[in-house]
Amino acid sequence: MNLRVVQWTTGNVGRRAARAVLRHPDLELVGVFAYGPDKVGCDAGELCGVSTLGIIATDDIDALLAEAPDCVSYNPMFASVDDLERLLEAGVNVVSTAGFITGRACGAEATERLAAAARRGHSTLHGTGINPGHANAFALVSAAICDRVDRISVLESADASGYASPDTQRSVGFASPIDDPDLSERAAAGTEVFGDAVALMGDALGIDLEQIGSEFEFARASADNDLGFMVIPEGTVAGVRGCWFGVYRDRRVIELRFEWKMGTHLEPDWKLRHGYFVEIDGEPGVRSQLQLLPPPDWDE
Repeated sequence: MNLRVVQWTTGNVGRRAARAVLRHPDLELVGVFAYGPDKVGCDAGELCGVSTLGIIATDDIDALLAEAPDCVSYNPMFASVDDLERLLEAGVNVVSTAGFITGRACGAEATERLAAAARRGHSTLHGTGINPGHANAFALVSAAICDRVDRISVLESADASGYASPDTQRSVGFASPIDDPDLSERAAAGTEVFGDAVALMGDALGIDLEQIGSEFEFARASADNDLGFMVIPEGTVAGVRGCWFGVYRDRRVIELRFEWKMGTHLEPDWKLRHGYFVEIDGEPGVRSQLQLLPPPDWDE
């Protein structure tokens, strides 16, 4: 029997997830949750960029649960603990890319609510993504060859201007005044899921981290940058560099770094490496590189 799947939202990530479900021989798409009222009542195929499917998008959770899904592919921009709790308690497994890896970023109270709902519903919640998520797994696999690991560093170096999600970009500081005194605090809040990933890697390495922290620096736009989906005015943030780190025995043993640029006019204009890069100090030392390339028939 195929696993019955509900796709939760059809934005940048969700519509691609839905198409992957449709292509998979062991999965059956049985429902779609629509986030915006303009999408309610639309055919799921129209929302996901494929042919008509006869599945009508809805914002009625009861209607989706009535389809008896085995799993929800949960891809909103920001997670709702209330919605997740309801799904888990109903016995539905959830796979999420919505800022959830271990639950640490949600806070202890929310994490316990979700864990309790999963226990009641005999269900599971798996948090993942490209980064955090797959990039951290790639780093841990790279470390498997080592007899001793002294430090693991993961870098994401990317031009983020192709990711048309202005709310996501603004949440980490893009287009904010470069002299905003709360800029680092806002960037930390917008990237807090990287702290989840630090905790996950510490658990995988079998170490009790003494501290998980973050630090940031920013580049300013030297001219207006019109990206189509948003404008980054001159003098505002057009580049974000950050690092979430884990400390063990008074030294950093895990570093999750990222450098993101939006537009072409930046001061300073950091040189990007375009991809994911793992550096492991240990015995032996390891350098790994992961690059994601679109296939010839790539359809955005």
